[in-house]
Amino acid sequence: MKWQGRRASSNVQDRRGMRPSVGLAGGGIGTIILVLIIALLGGDPTELLNNSSFIDSGAHSQYVESVEENELAEFASVVLAETETVWDDLFKKEGLEYEYPTMVLYTDYVQSACGAADSSVGPFYCPGDNSLYIDLSFYEELKQKFKSPGDFAFAYVIAHEVGHHVQNQLGISEQIMSLRNQLSQEEFNKYMVRLELQADYFAGVWAHYVERANLLE
Repeated sequence: MKWQGRRASSNVQDRRGMRPSVGLAGGGIGTIILVLIIALLGGDPTELLNNSSFIDSGAHSQYVESVEENELAEFASVVLAETETVWDDLFKKEGLEYEYPTMVLYTDYVQSACGAADSSVGPFYCPGDNSLYIDLSFYEELKQKFKSPGDFAFAYVIAHEVGHHVQNQLGISEQIMSLRNQLSQEEFNKYMVRLELQADYFAGVWAHYVERANLLE
C-alpha cells in the first residue's frame, strides 16, 4: 500500500509493553474472525486452530520497541485513518454520524471492556469500549504461519475489525446478540458466522475505496 506521508489517526492507544500481571487467553469469536480472513487471503488457517491458551504469572523482561515495529505501528495508524475517511463519508451520505473507533496496540496481553485476552486470540473488536485490539506481532504470523505476506493483508485485518465497529454503530451486532436466548447454540453460531462474513464484506468496501484512491500497489 502507498501509505508513507499520509494522515495517521489520532485514535490510537499505544499500550505496548504495558502488561497486566495475569493474562487470560481464549479462542472464541476472535478465532473465527482470523480463520475467515486467513482463508479469504489464501493462507492456511490450521496453525491458528492449533494455538493453545495459557495463564501467565506476570514475570516479563523489559520491553524494547524495534524500528520495524514502530514503522508497523505507524502503518496501522494510517490504515485506521483511511477507514475513518471511508466510513465517515459513507455514513454522511446516509445522514448518519460515524463515531471513530479506538485502536489499541498491545504486547502479549491486554485488558478490554470485554475482558482480558492474550495475543493468541488474534486481533479483536470489543463493542464495550468501541475499540479494536491488535498485537503487532500478528503481522509476522500472517507472513510466516499463514502465508499471507504483504502490508495489505495486515491492513485488511484492521479493516475487518473496523467492520465490526460499523456493525455496532448500525445496531446490527445488538440485533444478532438479542437472538442468543431465542435460538439453539448451533443456530446462534450460524448467525455469528454471518456476522463475520458481513464484517469481511465491510472490509471489502474499504478496500474498494482505497483502490479507487489509487493507494494499492
